[in-house]
Amino acid sequence: MEKNSQRPDDDVPAASEGIPAPDGAANLIDTDYVIGQDNITPSPMGVNLDLHGKVFTISSIVVLLFVVLTLALQDTIAPIYGAIFSFLTSNLAWFFIFAANIFVILCLGLIISPLGKIRIGGANAKPDFTYVGWFSMLFAAGMGIGLMFFGVNEPLTHFGTSFDGGDWAPLAGAEGDAAGAAALGMAATIFHWGLHPWAIYAVVALALALFSFNKGLPLSMRSVFYPILGERVWGWPGHLIDILAVFATLFGLATSLGLGATQAAAGLSYLFGAPESDITMILLIVGITIIAIGSIMAGVDKGVQLLSKINIAMAAALLFFVIAVGPTLLIATGFFENLINYAVHLPALSNPFGREDANFSQGWTAFYWAWWISWSPYVGMFIARVSRGRTVREFLISVLLVPSVVSVLWMTTFGGTAIDQYVSQGISAVRDAGVDLQLFIMLEQLPLSQITSFIAILLVIIFFVTSSDSGSLVIDSITAGGKVDAPKPQRVFWAIIEGAIAIALLLGGGLTALQTMAVSTGFPFTIILLVACYAIVKGLMSEPRAV
Repeated sequence: MEKNSQRPDDDVPAASEGIPAPDGAANLIDTDYVIGQDNITPSPMGVNLDLHGKVFTISSIVVLLFVVLTLALQDTIAPIYGAIFSFLTSNLAWFFIFAANIFVILCLGLIISPLGKIRIGGANAKPDFTYVGWFSMLFAAGMGIGLMFFGVNEPLTHFGTSFDGGDWAPLAGAEGDAAGAAALGMAATIFHWGLHPWAIYAVVALALALFSFNKGLPLSMRSVFYPILGERVWGWPGHLIDILAVFATLFGLATSLGLGATQAAAGLSYLFGAPESDITMILLIVGITIIAIGSIMAGVDKGVQLLSKINIAMAAALLFFVIAVGPTLLIATGFFENLINYAVHLPALSNPFGREDANFSQGWTAFYWAWWISWSPYVGMFIARVSRGRTVREFLISVLLVPSVVSVLWMTTFGGTAIDQYVSQGISAVRDAGVDLQLFIMLEQLPLSQITSFIAILLVIIFFVTSSDSGSLVIDSITAGGKVDAPKPQRVFWAIIEGAIAIALLLGGGLTALQTMAVSTGFPFTIILLVACYAIVKGLMSEPRAV
């Protein structure tokens, strides 16, 4: 049951511990549940904790058991990961593609509908962060490591398969046509980094923000399902939803951390001659996890926001440097041409049925959508926490469109430069290099390559830190029963666990193991998100709309 909170701001009671009450008109959900009522508060060795007993216990035991078994059975488990990944992507590609389309349609529909006038946090709520701080945090948390890792590799790979006409060519490719292959390659890349992934994030973020800041429920995935489950959401159905959210977040995050570690290790080997080995990657993960713990102790304002702003500034400097010294005119014209090509090829790329490019749709698109979905509780909850005060329309336009445009510019700049080096300058080293080295080989062909490569390594590391920090914040909130101000030692625990999972997966199967766990946890969570779409619309329809 919902009750209308049409009272002066000072008279509105706090919705729940750690979550601000709505400012102005909002429809609070009338429930007897009190945030933290199922929590336990042990104090081992004098450290005060505040944990949801069932969610934390089951999540931590299962994850720790997974880490131990993966490390103990490295040789045995690697082929198992490969078989699972192949089975899921080959049989469920249509499902992931179909679901992602639903999320895009929902977001675009809400933007143009009257429901877009509703303000997150109540009719009179004001934003907690400036646009600069807001964009910096959501972008650094959302895609930082991925853009660094795939910014050169993916456009160049799709160009190559399209030109060669291989089995991995998107939409059957453009064999022998360099211009056509480049256009198709960039369109396929933008498809994976544009509207669809950000729609996935936006759906989760909007759902969490609406039911926490407007409805007064805990900031946890289970709260989104109150319109469907009612009071049962505080029992085992809700426990299972939150546990799945923990697993999805941990393994989706571990995939990104593993990619970041391999690229940073490759960069250090390329630049300084450091050994590119498992030991190097383990040391990197351990070192960066320690830095992330320091950021955790500093808090969101001093830690995550500061690092995010530094990272965005460095990324922008690197981006504009490549634009200035690279094929500037090609990048400038290519940006608009790539947007047009993306729009032209979007219907075919997003078609879930009857695909002739099975390797591409299964090996690339299905993995990406599962990866983004497994990341969505983490990115969505983090975006929700920093988005109070925005209208639904402002929120969706910002989260959906602005980062997509920046992603297009990034891919056009780095990927377009690499393709130009190969096609126009005949530099084959970029295409022949390993995926984790291609960025550095591309930069080698430009001025000041030593400096820009070092900046690229720093970017990967800081993106790593902000991802670990933000992920720990989110997982801790879920396993603390929705509290957003739980003791910091709990976040430290999850930061360590994230690093341990990344190490275990890298040693137990490398990139395939990372991809497998992202897809495995992404599948059940996709079903949860599809149901959440209904809950979002139902929740928004009961809210007063801003004038």
